[in-house]
This record gives sequence, C-alpha cells and structure tokens, in this order.
Amino acid sequence: MRRWRSAVSTVSALALAVALSGCNDTDDSKSVQSEAEQQTSFRLGEASSPQEYEGSKKSDTTTYTVTPTRVETGTEADMKNSGLDLDELEGPRIPIFVRSTLTVTDGNPLQIRVMAGDLAMRTAQGERTKALLVMWGEATWPNCPDHNAEKKVVKGKPQEICTTFLVTRGSKPDAVELGQGWYKDPLEWPVKN
Repeated sequence: MRRWRSAVSTVSALALAVALSGCNDTDDSKSVQSEAEQQTSFRLGEASSPQEYEGSKKSDTTTYTVTPTRVETGTEADMKNSGLDLDELEGPRIPIFVRSTLTVTDGNPLQIRVMAGDLAMRTAQGERTKALLVMWGEATWPNCPDHNAEKKVVKGKPQEICTTFLVTRGSKPDAVELGQGWYKDPLEWPVKN
C-alpha cells in the first residue's frame, strides 16, 4: 500500500513539473510580457502604436496611427454661433476641439469615420464623451473645420482632422482617448492645462 502511494506521489510530482514547465514557455511569456508592456500613454504630438482595422472581408485590412496634436477649449460664443439647437442639449455645454493626424501605414484606404468613432474626450471632472455627431442640420465651428467622415485616407497621404466634443460647461480637458475595442484599455494623450 505504501509503495502505491509513493508511486502516485511521484507521478503527481512529475505531472506537476511538466505542467509548470509548460507554463514557462519562453514564447508565451514574451507575448504576455509585450502585451503588458505595450505603451498606452503618449504625449500630444506623439503617434499611437499601430492600430488595425478589419473590414467586412479579411483582405480588407488597414494599419494606421493617430496623432492628436492640439486640444483647444471653445467658448460660450462658439456654442451660440454653432447653429446647434441649444435647447436640445442636456444642460449648458462647451466645445472642445481636438486636432489629430490620421496616417495609414499599410493596407487599404481607411474612412475617417472609423478612427473618429474611436476618439473620446475625458475631462478632469470624470466625464467621458464621444465626438459630436450632427444628424439634422449642421454645426459650424470657425476654428475647427468640418471633415467629410466618409473620405478615405490612403497610405502616404496623412490627413489632419478636427473633432469636436461637447462637455459640461466649466469642465477641463484631461486626456484624448482612442478606444481599442472591448478588451484593451484605451490609448491616451494627457492634456496639460
């Protein structure tokens, strides 16, 4: 009986050693390490890590970077002169304008709306908002020209884009964010006030 137990213990110890050695496979630990060490915070003017977009077909893929370069807080006069129906908004708002450069580095042309839809503004007050979408009527901002969201940006021809975010009046911009899907933290560009 004792011999059987010690044989079982030896087999269990060997199985455990094999299982543990499989967990330390150098290729796996490198990939986990590189994911954990991936840069998520950038300075304004610094390009993001390469982002991938896959269209409806597997062959329809694009690699691109985003470079937020400037963040500017608008005024109450900008809101009044924008053409927006201010009564439709939830409380007093103020615009924040973000200038970015979208650069396609590989693959197919990319519509501006794909990137713009992933941008967000985080305020120092904890508010997080997506870019303003105007469905009926047009909003105009003298210092933030509207862009054609359907325009395609091609490799070798970076496109500067100005995106407008409406935040609660009195809020201060804290960071521009770029979403990376559901399972990764967004990239961020802190704003120094």
